[in-house]
Amino acid sequence: MNVEIRDERFRAVVGDDVNIEEVAGGFEFTEGPIWNHLENHLIFSDIPGKIMRRWRPDGSIETWRQPSNMANGNAYDGEGRVITCEHATSRVTRTESDGSVTVLATHHGDKELNSPNDIVVKSDGAIYFTDPGFGRMEYYGLPREQQLDFQGVYRLDPDSRELTLLVDNFDQPNGLCFSLDESQLFVNDTMRAHIRVFDVNREGTLENGRFWAEVTGDRDGVPDGMKVDSEGNLYVTGPGGIHVFGPDAACLGVIYMPQGCANFCWGGDDMKSLFVTAGSSLYRVRVLVAGRHAF
Repeated sequence: MNVEIRDERFRAVVGDDVNIEEVAGGFEFTEGPIWNHLENHLIFSDIPGKIMRRWRPDGSIETWRQPSNMANGNAYDGEGRVITCEHATSRVTRTESDGSVTVLATHHGDKELNSPNDIVVKSDGAIYFTDPGFGRMEYYGLPREQQLDFQGVYRLDPDSRELTLLVDNFDQPNGLCFSLDESQLFVNDTMRAHIRVFDVNREGTLENGRFWAEVTGDRDGVPDGMKVDSEGNLYVTGPGGIHVFGPDAACLGVIYMPQGCANFCWGGDDMKSLFVTAGSSLYRVRVLVAGRHAF
């Protein structure tokens, strides 16, 4: 079997088992998949390859952006523009409809950001991202000394470009996602192997941070990409593949992947195809509960 069932609810969310289909391969290290439901394609990053590619359901793959500055996480804003975390430049950028790139954030105060990693866009346009140090490491980024003495979570105002540090006490903050009603923000910590949740106040800042769940297993893998489906179930990468949690923080089970899993998104006509970036490949897994459109 390709799954481990830890709670019977897993059967209604994912199924009794899954078929894992490799739809593309031969890359270096895949990350940051985002599905465009209007144009029916998937954009994803290859970090060490310094390229972003576009995959279509007919199997075709084309270069979408090169060089990508070792792009990692991506998200769509409300206008369908791609917001990207760049490891090699420590920037958050936006790719406009004409292909030009707008720089949104580079520094906290007078110091460079570490290496923006994963990113989400709230319905009001505000951009939230994590800033661990992974992009200053060999292979996954450009080795260089870190200027900040912490790894934070930030909010970026899309109009004023004001950057607000929200939390600074993570070891290595990584994946993040909003609850369905956007009243809470979940953030995982790779090195501590757990997920924390914060209440989002009216100003868009965070409060009442607390432990939510631990990501456990006896296989290789750590918390990285994380998203919530249309029923509020939280998916996060972890030991062996993708761990699925119910809204009550109980781990329902695990989808085991053939390679180390970095990130994923839902796509396809019914939003029930889980596209997984794992190692050198892009995989597709069908589940029973749909994801949500990114914009």
